Amino acid sequence: MNLRMALLASTVLFTPLVASAQTVYGPYISGGVGGTYEQEENTSIPGIGSHDAYTHLGLVGNAAVGYGFGNGWRVEGEGNYLDNQYRSLNNSGASSVGGREVKYGAFLNGLYDFDIGSTMAYPYLGAGVGYQWVHAEPFKVGFGTNEYSASGAPGNVAAQAIAGVGFPIASVPGLSLTVEYRFQDVIGNRNYNTSYDNAPISSARFGSAYNHSLMLGVRYAFDTPPVAETTTAAAAVTTPAPAPMVAPAPAPARTYLVFFDWDKSDLTDKAKAIIADAANGSTKVQTTQIEVNGYTDLSGTAQYNQGLSVRRATAVADELVRLGVPRNEIDIKGFGESNPLVPTANGVREPQNRRVEIILK
Repeated sequence: MNLRMALLASTVLFTPLVASAQTVYGPYISGGVGGTYEQEENTSIPGIGSHDAYTHLGLVGNAAVGYGFGNGWRVEGEGNYLDNQYRSLNNSGASSVGGREVKYGAFLNGLYDFDIGSTMAYPYLGAGVGYQWVHAEPFKVGFGTNEYSASGAPGNVAAQAIAGVGFPIASVPGLSLTVEYRFQDVIGNRNYNTSYDNAPISSARFGSAYNHSLMLGVRYAFDTPPVAETTTAAAAVTTPAPAPMVAPAPAPARTYLVFFDWDKSDLTDKAKAIIADAANGSTKVQTTQIEVNGYTDLSGTAQYNQGLSVRRATAVADELVRLGVPRNEIDIKGFGESNPLVPTANGVREPQNRRVEIILK
């Protein structure tokens, strides 16, 4: 019980550590296979008494259908299967122990993907609750020529803690390989039909079943945009600044565009170069005010996008100040989804709309 509570508590209490997250947006599917170890399981069998049953390393598999909210959080419905063969019953004096314990059930999981600053690996944590059927097929204990047998498929509420790492496949947007650990607890006792030499006797009681599983799997998010839409600003940024600087007659530009990755407000090297051009340009033209206006595309909610546009504008303004532009000359505004450069339908991730405009006035 203490182990179960500690693992589940660790999954819940990670929330204050959240910084930024990998953006799984929209529906996805996932699945995995691997090995599972079941801790000793307390049994109470009429005619034998209370003993701990041990199993061999077994097989585990799962499949899930989920939805990502674009801010790191995901929710999914999962079906799973675990299979362990019994190998011994401690201190019972049994001459043989056999049979299998098969578990199959359904869970509702909540998960959070972390962004650790690497595009190659995204760790995640989660927890789930559900219902697990535990099928003894059957559990047999031999004493010479005599045999006890327990069978049935009672079910109980179950809980699980999840920890894993996703490894995106750059050549297939939306596809990730996963490595995952799960701790599962089938909560409470279960009673099985029991017989002695094929004659029915009182039912056997089995205690909580704890499984530790390690799986390799895949996950595919359907709405992940092509790589060209989520590359750095270097691929998307075009500014009118260089042309006026090269031409001898025209004055320096008064408008500069800085583009951002989806759901991001941090500045790339290319973005910083454009901001430096704007800071330099402000010293070459008559300027009384510098407008820094932030915008987003039309994916996500309007409320979230409003805040994101302000964060983008603030990041650009901070860089201008670092380059020597007086703060009192800068006017910061966030316009959210309004005034897109490229008109799109709601929910479309358009790189040209994820921008900040620097206007020298």
